[in-house]
Amino acid sequence: MTLRAIAQTIPALETSDGAGVRIKRSLGQRQSIRMDPFLMLDEFGSDEPKDYLAGFPAHPHRGFETVTYMIEGHMLHEDHLGNRGNLRNGGVQWM
Repeated sequence: MTLRAIAQTIPALETSDGAGVRIKRSLGQRQSIRMDPFLMLDEFGSDEPKDYLAGFPAHPHRGFETVTYMIEGHMLHEDHLGNRGNLRNGGVQWM
């Protein structure tokens, strides 16, 4: 196995998305940083369900795919078409 050095560390910036959900965005916040093929890299987590009740209003996913990896906890995801998935520890959702 070949070990590689870390070339760059990109600190996440706190922001909000959707209907006010608080997130930390590493990629996609500053247009000068390009990490092709990735558009965004977000982290969000809270022990308070109310922090996510407003959610993310209907939005298209045309031309790209989203991958969600649940490190710890669980999340019930439902889109505006009624598709649902329950993501748990170590689970991956690919849309």
